[in-house]
Amino acid sequence: MLWRAEGGGSAWRKQLGEANKRAFKRLVQAGRVHGCLAFAGREPVGWVSIGPKREFPYFERSRSIPASADARDWCVTCFYVPAAWRGRGVATALLQAAVKLAHSSGARSIEAYPLVPKRAGEKVPAAFAWTGVPALYANCAFARARNPLASRVIYRRDLKLGHS
Repeated sequence: MLWRAEGGGSAWRKQLGEANKRAFKRLVQAGRVHGCLAFAGREPVGWVSIGPKREFPYFERSRSIPASADARDWCVTCFYVPAAWRGRGVATALLQAAVKLAHSSGARSIEAYPLVPKRAGEKVPAAFAWTGVPALYANCAFARARNPLASRVIYRRDLKLGHS
């Protein structure tokens, strides 16, 4: 919900818990949320948030990631995979499904903002990797973007008509 909070991080923190859940539920009911869910049988084992970049107010305030007014520019903002399911390919399957969703919805590109370890080879604690890690995106045909306006690492995948 942080990416969607109209007032930024301070507004999000004021609504932690139930208030953010209610706000998110209203967005879902209004059809303003895109994402994918993963199940093992009937058990939910993960989700990914994706959507047009312009639908996330975070980017209007960000100094490290440029905003976009084009509805065809999409982004991945968050993953959740329970600890028992991590390391089993759930995030990869979710990202692949998210790419298909974006493509079928007319996206021309997808950006992602993975957590990059400070030192090469360092393992990132899962609790801090909710935006994913570079290897996840690289394995799904995303490439590190060269964007002089961004001070944060951005991975991007361009989608071509007829290909996902």
